Amino acid sequence: MYIKELTNEEFNNFTSSFPYKTFYQTPEYAFVMNREKNEAFLLGLVDDNYTLAAGLIIVEKRNGFKYAYTPRGFLIDFNDYTLVEQFTKLLKEYLGKKDIVALRINPMIVRNIYNNKRQVIYKNKHYESIFEQLIKLGYNHCGYNDYFEAIKPRFEAILNIETDTETIFNNIDKNYRKKIKNAIEDGIHVYKGSFNELKYLYEQSKYKYPRSYNFLKDIYKHYDQKSMVDLYYAKLNTEEYLINSQKEHEELETETNELNYKIMEDIHKDKSKLINKKLNSDSLLNKYENKLITATSLLQNNPEGIVLASLMIIKYYGTIYMFMDGYDMNYRYLNAKHLLLWKVIEEYAKKGFKKFNLGGISNVNKEEKYKGLNEFRMNFGSCAMEYAGDFELVTNNTLYFMYKKTKSIKNIIKKKGE
Repeated sequence: MYIKELTNEEFNNFTSSFPYKTFYQTPEYAFVMNREKNEAFLLGLVDDNYTLAAGLIIVEKRNGFKYAYTPRGFLIDFNDYTLVEQFTKLLKEYLGKKDIVALRINPMIVRNIYNNKRQVIYKNKHYESIFEQLIKLGYNHCGYNDYFEAIKPRFEAILNIETDTETIFNNIDKNYRKKIKNAIEDGIHVYKGSFNELKYLYEQSKYKYPRSYNFLKDIYKHYDQKSMVDLYYAKLNTEEYLINSQKEHEELETETNELNYKIMEDIHKDKSKLINKKLNSDSLLNKYENKLITATSLLQNNPEGIVLASLMIIKYYGTIYMFMDGYDMNYRYLNAKHLLLWKVIEEYAKKGFKKFNLGGISNVNKEEKYKGLNEFRMNFGSCAMEYAGDFELVTNNTLYFMYKKTKSIKNIIKKKGE
């Protein structure tokens, strides 16, 4: 057995038959990372020209040292201790000779799966033995982080879409189903975009994703070569919004007038229920009047409509990945993001895809800091996958010692300057 740098074709041939993988473990992602001024290459464990394991290695400079990481870990059977041991030994030697101080991985080793009520529905019975074997082989566990401190999120929200769309919709939180229906009634439509619409996504997401516009363009261009990427956006038809607002206002106004008539009709009857209903109707009417004023203004200022939310997905072996999403904070009350996500889920469920990965969430048992994010992604009926987290493997002891010393000195200087 030996380690070799794989060609794109060799890597893809191996991954095509490997059961657990993500789009982060692809030549396309390597191309993008190279464009981000990192060194990226594909390595494989080979025996008699047969690839037994593989991984995308991304090398970045940290304090003048080479530090590597592998997003979502190696493509390897972690239950096969002998194979993992051999791969680790040869990989350390290979990377050490390249003066790489250490390698960080966050493998797709499932620890637990939770339903959308945060209850454990699956525990990996092999988890502890795999974990102990990795520690024995020299992998240092970086801890069970609760938030987003790792290379990739330790928790992900994943929705099963391998069923009919009616069932999928009915499994969505009741309040979210109402928001989706309201968005449709308000005149919001979902469109499939192209490279030209990337600007919407960048403008709506740049405040929460620390990535450049060029990064987005590179992702789209490289994955689009194999038809693996799609872009969608939700747009408000301001004319429809005004028409629907007028209709709602007129219907409620008619209902309010009828209640007035009934209250005045017979002064001797107990009218307490009618009066309460009338008070609620008056309150709602005031809300609809404000909505009508807003709708009128939106049409006057935006006759061509307003793009409210956007979403980029990546398609990879039966799974849809929500790579990046964004929305206009000024119009969050219109719930365009809810409708956008539902329409994309619906479309790809009908196309035969099995899973929809809605992306990272925080620890489902400690989610106060990211409660809104967790609720949004879990309320679509998702399950939460909990992974092992990050591991660090030292690949060059001498350089790693110098790297840690340099890092410590830099932290001391930083603290003194604060």
